[in-house]
Amino acid sequence: MSQPVTATPSPKLERWRSVLNFDNRYLAPVLITCILIVGHLSFGILESYEKTALAIAVSIFAEIALGKIIYGTWPHLASAYITGISVGILLRSPAAWPFGLCSAISITSKYVLRIRDRHIWNPSNFGICAMLFLAGDKVASLSIQWGNNLWPMILIWLLGSVIVWRLRRFHITATYVAAFFLFAFLRSSITGSPLQAEIAPITGPMYQLFIFFMITDPKTTVRSKLGRCIVVIMVAMVETVLRLNEVVYAPYYALFIVGPTALLLENWLDWYKQRGHTGGSGIGS
Repeated sequence: MSQPVTATPSPKLERWRSVLNFDNRYLAPVLITCILIVGHLSFGILESYEKTALAIAVSIFAEIALGKIIYGTWPHLASAYITGISVGILLRSPAAWPFGLCSAISITSKYVLRIRDRHIWNPSNFGICAMLFLAGDKVASLSIQWGNNLWPMILIWLLGSVIVWRLRRFHITATYVAAFFLFAFLRSSITGSPLQAEIAPITGPMYQLFIFFMITDPKTTVRSKLGRCIVVIMVAMVETVLRLNEVVYAPYYALFIVGPTALLLENWLDWYKQRGHTGGSGIGS
């Protein structure tokens, strides 16, 4: 009996497949580069090219050095690039040193503040919060909005949504955005401020980084899909409480508090289940 003939894909089809199978690790760097280019060309969101380059260079150097020293391997640099460029976009300071220091703090946190095999803070979120707390008189954070020209925002949201969907993390972004709008309505009802004013912050470049990178970081999110959705709802809720108390950098601090708490709780539940299966009788056993 003759064997069925299998058609051989054409070279052109194979090239298209290679494009569509683009390494997912490079998708986030592509997106954040687009945010930088579109945002800066439209509204000049960068403090300066030199300071952003410094943040990226220090981030990459710290990643290489710590990865080699601690694990003896050459780390993939996509995460370091994202961290460096995030610092370059989000930080504001007349001096250059905060950009380098923030990147160094961010990357170091990945290797020092860990539980089991994962770091518990998103690196750029930790670095930005540390700088705002320790050097608040020297630094600030990006607060530029897209203004009346919505096309840059629409372009970034479309590209970002496609990328996080491909990375199977769109549910995190979508849930947070829905919660943000719900709590914006609540804040408007409580304070009497116009709803548009409460919604406006999410249209800015800072929030593009927040919703597509900080809250979706695979290493600092819980494992279950439902758990991730609950966590970002809690982030939006804590952010609302902070905003009602006039905390300027509410989203950073909300994620700083809620994200690690969720990971530590998940780790404790894992430990508790494991102790139950091995017959442990309690903490002191």
